Amino acid sequence: MPDPVEVPLGQADRLTLASALTTLTDLPAFATSSVDGYAARGRGPWRIVGRVLAGSVPDPIADGYAVEIATGAMVPEGTEQIIRTEDAELGSDGRVSGRPRPMPDWREPGDEASKGEDLFSAGTPITPGVVGLAAACGYDTLPAIPGARVAVVVFGDELLTYGPPGQGRVRDALGPQVPGWLHRLGADPVSGFDPRGPIEDTLDAHIAAIEDALTHANVVCTTGGTMHGPVDHLHPALAALGARYVANTVAVRPGFPMLLAELPAAAAGGRSKFVAGLPGNPQSAIVALVSLVVPLLAGLAGRPEPPRQQVTLGEHIPGRGDHTHLALVRIEPSGFAYPLEHSGSAMLRGLARADGFAVIEPGTEGSAGSHVSFVPLPLLSGGRP
Repeated sequence: MPDPVEVPLGQADRLTLASALTTLTDLPAFATSSVDGYAARGRGPWRIVGRVLAGSVPDPIADGYAVEIATGAMVPEGTEQIIRTEDAELGSDGRVSGRPRPMPDWREPGDEASKGEDLFSAGTPITPGVVGLAAACGYDTLPAIPGARVAVVVFGDELLTYGPPGQGRVRDALGPQVPGWLHRLGADPVSGFDPRGPIEDTLDAHIAAIEDALTHANVVCTTGGTMHGPVDHLHPALAALGARYVANTVAVRPGFPMLLAELPAAAAGGRSKFVAGLPGNPQSAIVALVSLVVPLLAGLAGRPEPPRQQVTLGEHIPGRGDHTHLALVRIEPSGFAYPLEHSGSAMLRGLARADGFAVIEPGTEGSAGSHVSFVPLPLLSGGRP
């Protein structure tokens, strides 16, 4: 796990709290008006003796008097009621009358949180909401676990990196997209280290590419070469580097030839580093990402793996025998999950429209109306095509 750092609030989103977020003061810190109106003491009608705006400290109110007060302003000492503007009546003698609502229209100190109260524990993912709450509590920085530094290495020198496919060669579709998924997962794709590759299909080139990436990052995501074909050099390269498999193939379809390997601390320069081997087919690669890289990144950040969700299927989804089937689905406004067309392992059209994967357990099928586990893709809210 990376060492904690103090991060300015504006840079803390997507990181992980390194220690509990504790209130530095009561929240609110002082009695605060919830409405525009008149803060009064005693029986009305009340003589108006001034105005209190947000950001000022008012004088106490004497019996029989009132002050005009703005939403968010500090409630004067001695206030017994606040009359909302819409409930108040101004007399020709400069007095105000009216009746307060049944519930007081101000917030007492500590209504939301008391000083010293733990709001979030260490290991909590930092979201914009957490950042806003920390600011309201008086924080300027947050103790955070930085996102894992991740480099992407693309294997397969038959791949094109620009222009349309043809002449027996296809475009690399993983190098451009994997860093974006990693960023949304809270990782830190290494600045200045663009997806490296395609790497020449030789063992020496594979070893050199992984070694170079490991000098920049503590996690390396490779694409392609996870099988044992004539130009698949990832496994021999990992052996040459002294890596230990954490997972080597997974009983899931698509994506079964995924892998995760750990380089021992001595070989990695003092701290364990990891290589995640993503299969070369695009959908298989993303299955590997959510299956192996998501829990790895959570562990490195010291936070729990995201909880398993549930969806209701709107249509039948077949099983894949003894393998778990991760089926691309889209959640419709009805709340039901529907399988997508163009969802072959090598296809991208279904993936680009998906919300995530429905989990069809080994030896089962997903019938319409059944409840199954769901693995979401890290999508932007409202960002579905």
